[in-house]
Amino acid sequence: MLLAFGGFNYLKAQDVKPEMYKAAGIPDSLTKDANSVVRYASDEVIIKEAGKVSRKHHSIITILNEKDEDIATLQLGYDKKFISIEKVEVIIYDKDGKQTKKYKRSDMYDRSASSKEIVTDERNIFMGHTISTYPITVEVSYEMTQNSYLDLSSWGWLKPEQSIEYASLSVLVNPALAFRFKNRNTSVSPIKVVEGNFDSYKWRVQNVKSFKPEEDVPTWRWMPRIDLAVNSFEYGGLPGDLSSWNNYGKWYTDINKDVCTLAEDRAKEIRRMTDSIVSEKEKVKFLYRYMQNNTRYVSVQLGIGGLKPFPATFVDQKKYGDCKALSNYMYALLKAVGINSYYAIVMGGVNEEPADPEFVADPFNHIILCVPLKNDTTWLECTSQTKPFGKLGSFTENRNALLISDDGGKLVNTPKSKMVDNQMNSEVNLTILPTGESTAEVKIEASGEYRDMFVELSGYKVDQQKQFLIKNLNLKQPSVFEVKYLQDKEGIQQINLDLVYENFADVIAGNKQFYKPAVFNVWNFTLPIEEKRINDYYFEHPMKKVGKTTINLPEGYVMESMPSNINLKFTYGTYDANYTYDAVKNQVVTNAIFILTNHVIPAAKYN
Repeated sequence: MLLAFGGFNYLKAQDVKPEMYKAAGIPDSLTKDANSVVRYASDEVIIKEAGKVSRKHHSIITILNEKDEDIATLQLGYDKKFISIEKVEVIIYDKDGKQTKKYKRSDMYDRSASSKEIVTDERNIFMGHTISTYPITVEVSYEMTQNSYLDLSSWGWLKPEQSIEYASLSVLVNPALAFRFKNRNTSVSPIKVVEGNFDSYKWRVQNVKSFKPEEDVPTWRWMPRIDLAVNSFEYGGLPGDLSSWNNYGKWYTDINKDVCTLAEDRAKEIRRMTDSIVSEKEKVKFLYRYMQNNTRYVSVQLGIGGLKPFPATFVDQKKYGDCKALSNYMYALLKAVGINSYYAIVMGGVNEEPADPEFVADPFNHIILCVPLKNDTTWLECTSQTKPFGKLGSFTENRNALLISDDGGKLVNTPKSKMVDNQMNSEVNLTILPTGESTAEVKIEASGEYRDMFVELSGYKVDQQKQFLIKNLNLKQPSVFEVKYLQDKEGIQQINLDLVYENFADVIAGNKQFYKPAVFNVWNFTLPIEEKRINDYYFEHPMKKVGKTTINLPEGYVMESMPSNINLKFTYGTYDANYTYDAVKNQVVTNAIFILTNHVIPAAKYN
């Protein structure tokens, strides 16, 4: 089948054959351990000029069981200014390849992508097909055009427990735009030819068997994909250059230059507020808390506003903004008092992929602020009203961020948290009464990611808080449960739990009672056993967790036996659990400490 679009011919693609619609036509080697099979997938991209991209997609996928039922759901995003959907169609076939349902655009929901937290002019076309029996085959076709872009994103062809019969990507590009690509986790090479005044690239994969990724490894570490980019782009009518990180930064400098300064009378007021503060760092800290206390986060993605922040004067007056607007506002506050800072673009998400210094593109989704103080560079997360000063956390730490300055862009590393930054220390005093009823006083001090967890939890409804704590701390269900949040001091959140148990014993046999040695576990997750790990194992962050539990036994009770002490040492941490019995006080004391010094465990060290 010769595919043509816009007057340009592609390399010859594989024909769509009738047996691709029939489940019985799938080779046995592709159904093994698979929840679905891509029978045919073709993606085509045409870039005629900077800012102009056309895309076509056609896929035929057989769904074998309910684990991949989401494939029968389609959601496409567009907006009236930059992205339009020219055609969309979904056809459903039964196991024998007979058409049972056809969805046209008029059959699909067309709705705003805005929500309580996000204001955007983007819209979604959505359809969902309810599957009654398996297998079924879903055919999806759509065509889209863009009149603005930064980069061209990526082509990824594999998802877990899905096999592929045939998939291809074709790119037709104006050579003046300097097209680039980079392989990730794959060695697939394109066929390149010249078609008239355009360069044509085509990638193809066939007969890829299903596989299941190892647990707790980020997708970007295993998923095969090809990143695409061109040096010349245009967004919202503003041309830019992606040939270097420095040039890309200059584009951001240009679009932000008219929004990053407060009105002079307001700047004078800010200076008066900070005149008595001598230290630069203390001034930054004061203004950061001022910003946190006087603004709130609202994501606003309207037009080029998806990239350009609201003016600092707008945020100052309206008291809200998204990550870019709040970071730009903090930049303006510091600028008003003569302190230099840098707008920093970064990929947000736990264990997300750092930007590649060797492949200039736009792999970013978040904005933070970098303040280069003397001998002490400080990073600020401006979207949070509760984040401690100078702390980023796992959402943006250990990443490559693009600093934006008057001279352009520069990739730098964001800080990496250490074990001491993420601590959860607890003391529990459990008293067992002669009646069997028990009371427990739990005191917790949490910092870093654990502190953030408890701060967020405090905003939940009381019943939700209790359910969360029971599940995540592996608490035995108490009959009385009270949660008290004490003052959060310098990034350490204190929490007290008061618990009452009708009977804390797990087992009662005659005159013997068996108790857990702690009210909750310092660690309650069992890692999967794998004889030979291929990928590194990722925790969310390094950590230190300490739990001390004192069990006061009633008069007449005698300790008969206790667990053996545990002292484990491994390359990136330790685990110690020690048990003692004080016969005079009739107390059992448990001390458990888990230390993880590095959150990424190399595959060779996993066992």
